[in-house]
Amino acid sequence: MSGCRQRTRSLPITERSCVASIPPPKPMQRPSASEYHPTPCRRLPFLAQMPDCRNLWTTASACHSCCVILRKALDKIAEIKSLLEERRIAAKIAGLYNDSEPPRKTMRRGVLMTLLQQSAMTLPLWIGKPGDKPPPLCGAIPASGDYVAKPGDKVAARVKAVDGDEQWILAEVVSYSHATNKYEVDDIDEEGKERHTLSRRRIIPLPQWKANPETDPEALFQKEQLVLALYPQTTCFYRALIHTPPQRPQDDYSVLFEDTSYADGYSPPLNVAQRYVVACKEPKKK
Repeated sequence: MSGCRQRTRSLPITERSCVASIPPPKPMQRPSASEYHPTPCRRLPFLAQMPDCRNLWTTASACHSCCVILRKALDKIAEIKSLLEERRIAAKIAGLYNDSEPPRKTMRRGVLMTLLQQSAMTLPLWIGKPGDKPPPLCGAIPASGDYVAKPGDKVAARVKAVDGDEQWILAEVVSYSHATNKYEVDDIDEEGKERHTLSRRRIIPLPQWKANPETDPEALFQKEQLVLALYPQTTCFYRALIHTPPQRPQDDYSVLFEDTSYADGYSPPLNVAQRYVVACKEPKKK
């Protein structure tokens, strides 16, 4: 692994968790015997322990009710987080983060890494209705061709380093110009003081939902697939091979980073959260 940049600044966002009160769901109409689930529900682990849903009306009712409540709760949390993000962006545009302010204290590296981990942990899990397919930016599913990242979105950005080499960094979208088809992004490690103007091909949006391996395995990168992954304890992305995909919703990927210091050219397996693993557009090195 070539040397990583020393990146010590904090993320320019702090997310808060909120719990919304949700009214109880309306009672279901009791189905006929032929409409009962023939097998336990995979989406709720505690129901999977029940032997047979056909003889348990409470199982079918609980499955539906819990899914309805869970979707409403996730929608409310996403709405609150979106409002907080909009306020932060509005404050930034209004000039609360300008060069006239005194320099901020440098955050300890351990705190920065903790914030990155928390951001990955709070990435919502995609829970679709029966028959729904995971949307773009869920897990390994890329953005649509006409997708434009919004201000405040986190992306992998390919920029030139001080020594002239190019590298992929974690960045935040500032704006997008439809006239030039270019983004302005801030290096997330510099609190907006290092800004880059980049074409769309140099930007890869990060996932907006985690994929559930138990219900949507097709939305995950598979073993030996080439990706860009955020190297632990840095804010730089490097090429890697998937060693083991997540087995449960809360699991990370296990990846092998390209590293010439090892005989086989790859590092030992390292864990990287779903939020920080994206498709690699470059061909695999020989």
